[in-house]
Amino acid sequence: MENVGIYTPPSKNKPVLTGLSGEHFQVNLTIEDLEVTQSAQDKLREIVTQSEDEVSAIRIYIGGGGCSGMTYGMTFTDQQTDFDTVIGFDGFKVFVDVVALNYLRGAQIDYIQEEGRERFVFNNVFAETGGSGSCGGCGSAQ
Repeated sequence: MENVGIYTPPSKNKPVLTGLSGEHFQVNLTIEDLEVTQSAQDKLREIVTQSEDEVSAIRIYIGGGGCSGMTYGMTFTDQQTDFDTVIGFDGFKVFVDVVALNYLRGAQIDYIQEEGRERFVFNNVFAETGGSGSCGGCGSAQ
């Protein structure tokens, strides 16, 4: 049998972006990237300061959601990765990794207090790709 498909490495190495040192990687988030309303900032500051754990930041994350779009959430963190973007507030920071940022860019995080119900809300999140949640094609919508 003839040997076809022998790998030959490229003769020139391409530059690699490595986290914080890459010139095209912007670490600092702006309000255009992700807006956190004053009510959300106040509640997040309260949660961080009342935590019994050593917490310095909130990590915003995304998960797959099928036809109804992505799911969004937040968790405590004390470690920043090389691929996190950061926005700082009085008393805490918010970390968003670059993959999640692609889905969150232009979004707003708000904190809403209604009678008997308080919650964080992600507004204007990747609206153009969300679905109705009722197509039933993948079996996740019921």
